[in-house]
This record gives sequence, structure tokens and C-alpha cells, in this order.
Amino acid sequence: MTAQSRIARTTRETDIVLELRLDGSGQVEIDSGIPFLDHMLHLFAAHGFFDLNLRAKGDLEVDDHHTVEDIGICLGQAFRQALQVLPRFKRYGFARVPMDEAVAQVTVDLSNRPFLVYNVNFLAGGGRFDPQLVKEFWRATAQHGGMTLHIEAPYGENTHHLIEAIFKAAGRALDQATLPEPRLSGTPSTKGVL
Repeated sequence: MTAQSRIARTTRETDIVLELRLDGSGQVEIDSGIPFLDHMLHLFAAHGFFDLNLRAKGDLEVDDHHTVEDIGICLGQAFRQALQVLPRFKRYGFARVPMDEAVAQVTVDLSNRPFLVYNVNFLAGGGRFDPQLVKEFWRATAQHGGMTLHIEAPYGENTHHLIEAIFKAAGRALDQATLPEPRLSGTPSTKGVL
């Protein structure tokens, strides 16, 4: 059984189609209209071994906020949908990733209890991309994916490096959490349900 999903979202602000395969090989085809976000999502998918296809059109003439947030919504929904066919998965994941002088760590629980802890301080802007949108992206992903996400970047001087470390760590942590757990006889919870 393949753990994959397809999410389509159309609003007055965005038009998005996102396809995700959890047991992929890191193959991507991404066009969000925001090159920096495309780069980060490519890294996320490559480090998580997820196949990710994304086509998004948004009101970028206003700014990137609606597009970034709505892609996060779709990514969260895609994880939630793909996990429906994968009843026995590890549930928890953790990764700590360096990027030159910066480091980030991501801890995830696929518990159906959405929550984001975001302990990141950016020193300066990340070029054209607003680094505040990184938090909005992961908040939307956690909320719509039913994930508890803890994202921390305890140090780093370069905003690009910090953001890159976050996306790579998130990919690796979610890869761990979505791996099949053959020792389980059912849902990965003592409650019997997530």
C-alpha cells in the first residue's frame, strides 16, 4: 500500500495542487512562484525521501504570505491524508542539522494534536523572502497535519543557513516519524487511536 496523497486548494488568493508520496525517493517538481520557498521545499523532500509535486499560483503582487501559508496548509493536509493508509508508523521523529555556522533541530509527534513550538530568532532578512513566513508555513503545516512540531535554532548568523537547516531537519524528522513500524499491531498509541 502506497502512502500518498493529493490535495487541491483554491481560494480567492491561491490556487494550489500538491501531491505527496511518503515512501518516495526525494523526487520533486515544484513551482510555487517563490524561488526561495521552492529551494527549501526541494531540500525538505530530498532529506525526507518524499516525492513532492507542487504547483501554486498566488497573489504574489500583494506579498508571499498567502501563498506560503496555503502551501503549508496543503502540506499538512497531505501528510494527514497519506498517513490514513499507513496505520503502523513510528509517530515520533527528531533531527538536528547543521548548516555551516547555524544549527536547527526539529522534533515531531504525529499525534493528531496540532501544536507548534517555534524558538528561532533571525538576525536579518533572507533576501527577498521574509523569514517571518517560515513560522507561518510550519504553523499551517502543524495545524492541518495534526502534528506537534518543535522547531528550534539555537544559533546561527546567516538567515539563509538557519532556514535551510530548519527545512532539512524537518524533512529528516518527518521521515523518521512516517517510517513503518512492523512491531506495532495497530495505531501507535496506547489509547488505540490518535
